[in-house]
Amino acid sequence: MIIDSHQHFWKYHPVKDAWITDDMKRIKQDFLPEHLAPIYNSLNVGGCVAVQADQSEDETEFLLALAQKHTWIKGVVGWVDLQNPNVGDRLSYFAKNPCFKGVRHILQAENEDFMLNPKFQFGISQLGTLNLTYDILVYPTHLKNAGILVSKFPQNKFVLDHMAKPYIKSGEIYQWKRDIKLMAQNPNVYCKLSGFVTEADFSTWNYEDFKPYFDVIFEAFGIYRILFGSDWPVCLLAAEYHKVLNIVKRYINELNIDEKQAILGGNASRFYNLN
Repeated sequence: MIIDSHQHFWKYHPVKDAWITDDMKRIKQDFLPEHLAPIYNSLNVGGCVAVQADQSEDETEFLLALAQKHTWIKGVVGWVDLQNPNVGDRLSYFAKNPCFKGVRHILQAENEDFMLNPKFQFGISQLGTLNLTYDILVYPTHLKNAGILVSKFPQNKFVLDHMAKPYIKSGEIYQWKRDIKLMAQNPNVYCKLSGFVTEADFSTWNYEDFKPYFDVIFEAFGIYRILFGSDWPVCLLAAEYHKVLNIVKRYINELNIDEKQAILGGNASRFYNLN
């Protein structure tokens, strides 16, 4: 079964979704389960993990409500203020819902030292006590400190979103490759093979653009710490869902059946403890 480890839902609002700029008009609209279900049915995708796009507890409630109505939404990565002194109580409240699997804070919008803040790290420590995961959304410039963060919490489960957004469009790879390899030395860290089409040139990308970066990820993390994610609907800026999936399928074509199933769904089920 294919499990999409990374996609989003939203009811578009120009203030709440101000991150969607004028050059991203393709996604300035609602994206809800009724829009995604036909795509999943056509591609035999059996379920997904819905990941927060807005930094509010309302967003977490919104995604959990959708998961209650649509059983193929098998997990939710929500948002809780990890710097709030009562973060433990808020996490415990959401953890009562079996679909609540973890938390993400959009670290790419913060300076590189934000994640080393003791208040933030206290929040991270509370995730581990509830067996909740943390999605790391960063740029390559954040990777060094992200490596420090994950090493401080070896019992926590972390996953790197979008391969830490390498500079595929410009072809830069050396520093990212070095920091990815260091990050992957922490066995509690996984990586999502996601978000890559929007790091390339939206209109002129081709399969060969991605292969060097995939090579690094597979060498660093190995078969069983890599998760397929579509990043739908953000991916639509550069590619339709089926094209994103086909890029990954093409890359893993030479693997055996068990290895393919691990990347396309098994690893996500294990990491997020999905039903």
